[in-house]
Amino acid sequence: MEATIKRGYFAVGLDNPKTPANVGAALRAVGVYDGAMMAVSGTRYSKAITNMQLSRIPTDTMKAYRHLPMLRATDLRDVLPYNCVPVAIEIVDGAVPLSTYKHPERAFYIFGAEDATLGRRILGWCRDVVYIPTNGCMNLAATVNVVLYDRQAKQIQHGRNNGSD
Repeated sequence: MEATIKRGYFAVGLDNPKTPANVGAALRAVGVYDGAMMAVSGTRYSKAITNMQLSRIPTDTMKAYRHLPMLRATDLRDVLPYNCVPVAIEIVDGAVPLSTYKHPERAFYIFGAEDATLGRRILGWCRDVVYIPTNGCMNLAATVNVVLYDRQAKQIQHGRNNGSD
């Protein structure tokens, strides 16, 4: 693999994820794709967010929780990194298809649980809203992997390891 100059970063926010398995798999994806951090909001998963419990989640086989920050937040907007573009991943009218999306250099990707929507509560403060064209709703962890792979693939295609903004 060619060496590239790394510029920019991304972080991931999960809004009220449903299962520890999805959180573990998303955390693994953030680690594999060299993310800066992951934040989790909501109450459904709050009982399983201690380091001890994260260490028992079999979907985080890379033990990413030991190597990158994982934050708990009441509101994901509270952990939005400075000068970072909030990008909601949601199937809604007006969203941009992932295949044509130009990833920002500094992105905070926000994903919701597969049994809920992000709604105006989050979409209202996101600069970009992106969707993955599918025949149905994808699993949370699968969606995280697809978006992060797309970011990396487009960076490699353009000969740099940063976003397009």
